Amino acid sequence: MSNYIEYNDTIAFHPGYYIKEIVDESGLTQEDFAKRLDTTPKNLSLLIRGEQNLSIDIAMKLSRMMGTTVSYWLNLQNAYDALIAEFKSEEELEQEKETFKSLDYKYFRENFGLPDLPRKIDEQIIEVRKFLKVATLSVFKKRDMAVSFRSASNEISNANIIKANAMVQIAINKALIIDAPKYNKMKFKQAVDYALSLTKNHEDFYPLIKNAFLEAGVIFVILPNLPGSKINGATKKLEKNVMLMVNDRRLNSDTFWFTLFHEIGHIIHGDYGISFEQETGEKEEIADKFAADSLIDPGEYEKFTKEKIFSLATIQEFADLIDRDPGIVLGRLQNDGLVRYDDRTLQSLRHKYKVKTFC
Repeated sequence: MSNYIEYNDTIAFHPGYYIKEIVDESGLTQEDFAKRLDTTPKNLSLLIRGEQNLSIDIAMKLSRMMGTTVSYWLNLQNAYDALIAEFKSEEELEQEKETFKSLDYKYFRENFGLPDLPRKIDEQIIEVRKFLKVATLSVFKKRDMAVSFRSASNEISNANIIKANAMVQIAINKALIIDAPKYNKMKFKQAVDYALSLTKNHEDFYPLIKNAFLEAGVIFVILPNLPGSKINGATKKLEKNVMLMVNDRRLNSDTFWFTLFHEIGHIIHGDYGISFEQETGEKEEIADKFAADSLIDPGEYEKFTKEKIFSLATIQEFADLIDRDPGIVLGRLQNDGLVRYDDRTLQSLRHKYKVKTFC
């Protein structure tokens, strides 16, 4: 390491640069000078080469020996450190640009009100960094940065990891500013039962569920989907609360409710993390079964499917019997291969929600 650094036409000298000048002008060897300074020759050598920061102790000894102030020497060290930090910040910005390529500034601008900064990549990065509350966007390259990626996420790309982490970070930041009582599993189960009674309430279900979950210490967040994230939802245990997030790309009644109850299943079983598309493994199977059985009673479903009559009228009648949105029943039948996805005679049973997701 050099005892000075040049950056952007600026030179910062390590205190060792000046100490070397003093030693040279003294006519003493470094060993003799070190003895007079009351330090070791090795310590002095490291300082002169810029390989060790100037300590307060050595700054005090230099001030006594040279008749200067302690702050004079400490300011030299601070100036040197500041320029190195600036240099490293520029290097980090170049690395962030690679990470930023996987994010879409338009997503943040349109959904979260970040300023319009066309072609100003450096400024866009700064805005996204501030919004996400991280020191560098590069942290989003780390798997399991904020939550577990669980078992079957080995197939995801670096871009998927970055986008998934960014979405989870948004949800966590939103959850952290919401005041909620401590998570209570019993109250949450009661809130989940209440949520099941709202599947046909197409207009008001979101605020009703959100408030019910909040009373149980679970903060429910629906986010605009960040294309390419490949996540369906995520859960995270906070200090005293639980964050539950789903995105808005699955707002057909069947897929929305299944995704929501899949995440609820993870919470009930104390398993927190991100749910990716087509993820497999024991934990995902448990969450899938919880969602399927919660939304449609297994016994009732078995009796209904034994009849093998899946018309518009019979599906609607069964949905009324179990007090569920008929789209949930249709989605289950399609998933089980009992009804074709392209059967247009049944499409009127499907309902697509419109949720204001980001306020």
